Amino acid sequence: MTESPKPLRVLIVDDEAPARSRLHDVLADCAQELPLEVAGDAASGRAALELLERVPCDVVLLDVRMPEMDGIELAHHLLKLDRPPAVIFATAYDVYALKAFEVNAVDYLLKPIRAARLKEALARVRTARPPRPETLRELQRAPRAHLSAQERGKIELIPIVDVVYLKAELKYLTVRTVKGEHLIEESLTRLEEEYAERFVRVHRNCLVARAAIRGFERTAKDGETHWVVLLNGIEEKLPVSRRQQHVVREFSR
Repeated sequence: MTESPKPLRVLIVDDEAPARSRLHDVLADCAQELPLEVAGDAASGRAALELLERVPCDVVLLDVRMPEMDGIELAHHLLKLDRPPAVIFATAYDVYALKAFEVNAVDYLLKPIRAARLKEALARVRTARPPRPETLRELQRAPRAHLSAQERGKIELIPIVDVVYLKAELKYLTVRTVKGEHLIEESLTRLEEEYAERFVRVHRNCLVARAAIRGFERTAKDGETHWVVLLNGIEEKLPVSRRQQHVVREFSR
């Protein structure tokens, strides 16, 4: 006797209550033909991450446009989970953006969502993989509002406005805030591209937030003088490499 497949556990993420209610109704229609259960809903990306840490899900129905953290950014953070769920985006984006979803083979539903289309998307979930980081970068229209680190089995969100500097160390990056440090696995070069307006490179392995720079100081070591960065909120001083000394001149104007 063949065992029935386990119900898909679905999480709804949308900042608008009527949209969440609508998805509950549409999923109830789908449940008549597909084994599924709604594990919960969330009105923000942060709430979704907190819920997923307690209740693992197979698939997240994710609104693209949300305040504070949009759906594309949340999908980035979901990849840090031990068992990342599949993602189905819900969007009212323009034609150009829809082409981006199609080209990158990311499943999406066009609002208002219809039961027949949702059933098709859910039927593919059991063989679907979470979107790849490079795919999400292609879809991303604005820099992420947060970085994320996996700490003590949880996803820790780090508001980008709190970051003082980013330093590459082996395969990890140290994310330094006034309150402490976090380790993440990301590319310093890619973060430099993503946050070009916010950070400046002072060394081959270090980006500093422009707003965190208090000034520069000339110091002597081993008979040679070099520049260091003085930072707001922390006493640590960061070396400026010879190649990046133009940064000192730019900030001194």
